[in-house]
Amino acid sequence: MLRLSWRTPCAGTIPTFLCRLALLSASLTALGGCSTAVLTPRGPVASAEKTVLFDSLAIMLTIIVPTIIATLAFAWWFRASNTRAKRLPEFAYSGRIELVVWAVPLLTIMFLGGLTWVSSHDLDPAKPLASKTKPLEVQVVSLDWKWLFIYPDQQVASVNELVAPAGTPIHFTLTSGSVMNSFFVPQLGSMIYTMNGMSTQLNLQADKPGVFDGMSTHFSGDGFPGMHFQMHAVTPAQFATWVSTTRASGPALDPTSYAELEKQSSNVKPFTYRAATPGLYQAIATQMIAAAPGPPSRPNVDVFPKSEH
Repeated sequence: MLRLSWRTPCAGTIPTFLCRLALLSASLTALGGCSTAVLTPRGPVASAEKTVLFDSLAIMLTIIVPTIIATLAFAWWFRASNTRAKRLPEFAYSGRIELVVWAVPLLTIMFLGGLTWVSSHDLDPAKPLASKTKPLEVQVVSLDWKWLFIYPDQQVASVNELVAPAGTPIHFTLTSGSVMNSFFVPQLGSMIYTMNGMSTQLNLQADKPGVFDGMSTHFSGDGFPGMHFQMHAVTPAQFATWVSTTRASGPALDPTSYAELEKQSSNVKPFTYRAATPGLYQAIATQMIAAAPGPPSRPNVDVFPKSEH
């Protein structure tokens, strides 16, 4: 018989349970460096969404915790060895118990429904953020498998890199140049879909300078794992410098270069366009520029090939 056992690297030098405890502590320490992006917001939208998340959790715990406590209490009180427990085998109905059993869940649903209603209106992706600063306009096009960012006011563009001034609202207008996709910067909040032939609106803001991971959260083919980008929130002066530097070099984004860009490619390194043809985004969104064919279908592929041996 083959016998398996878990042997720790320090077996024979210190007690096994201490070694395992040390390994567990080291693992938890390493995981501590991996921050949960959704719970570390860096903008007003993500902060509000975190508040809604914890408020919802608190409301649900008001029914979950008492239920768990009551279950344990009943199991302990009506144990076989407790002769003081009064058993009522003929018990059928109690109005007071029914009132509690139905009132508490109904109140929980009402509170959750009210929270959902209010937050859905307050956090409407298309609702402009309250700010005295003029929003930065950014047009987003999802492609196979990369992100195109067009700055219509600055007339520049970038691929797989989003640069914006911190403390300034960003008004995104999003579409897809291929199949449906989704745009998400977890630390700023509000994931939103992109679809060919239509535009969606999104308003976000980074409170302070930093680098935030952005991603696609909708599977769109073989290159999906590499379809991510970084958002650089910089100072207004640094953003102006970036725009000037971008205008000084690189290719121009026009229908011809866009036709090359929309071809399928994976793990594309960030690069910029020194100029962007006005109206290009509208041509993509209104399908004046034909959509890319999207990932090819492979109906004859055997997903689970059987072994001949």
